Amino acid sequence: MSYPLNGSLNGTLVAGGNGNGGNYNQLNLPTGFYIDSLTNSLIIAHDGQSNIVRWALGASNWTLITGNLNGMSGNGPSEFARPTDAALDPMNNMYVADRNNHRIQFFLPNQSNGSTIAGVTNASGNNLTLLNGPTSLMLDNQLNLYVVDQNNNRILKFLRY
Repeated sequence: MSYPLNGSLNGTLVAGGNGNGGNYNQLNLPTGFYIDSLTNSLIIAHDGQSNIVRWALGASNWTLITGNLNGMSGNGPSEFARPTDAALDPMNNMYVADRNNHRIQFFLPNQSNGSTIAGVTNASGNNLTLLNGPTSLMLDNQLNLYVVDQNNNRILKFLRY
């Protein structure tokens, strides 16, 4: 299969497109996203605003899921320092790669405070407990967590149990 299937060379705008910024109709350095088919929306790692937002497909703006509404970085349970990726598991738990806090945050459904499940907040390193700039994550079908630990040039697997 190749793109474009219909002969068109143009994409379709689904989120952002109103310049760089933190307004509800803008994105500021989006770095990763997850397609939430249950809500027909995108979960977007809004790196430049230090938050995670939901943009319903067909909508003209996003809503805040967690992080700072004003784009301020932090290291608390509901704060980020350059979040770069997000994913949901089948129970609607959310996982976020928090790059500059060197951690993976876990959020129960509809909760804005998370807990660190991989790495140590604000402690970078290269042993198997520490991360250094995690940028991407993915869950396998057994819900094991895979993390791109960019500055350590490796991918780590964390077992669910």
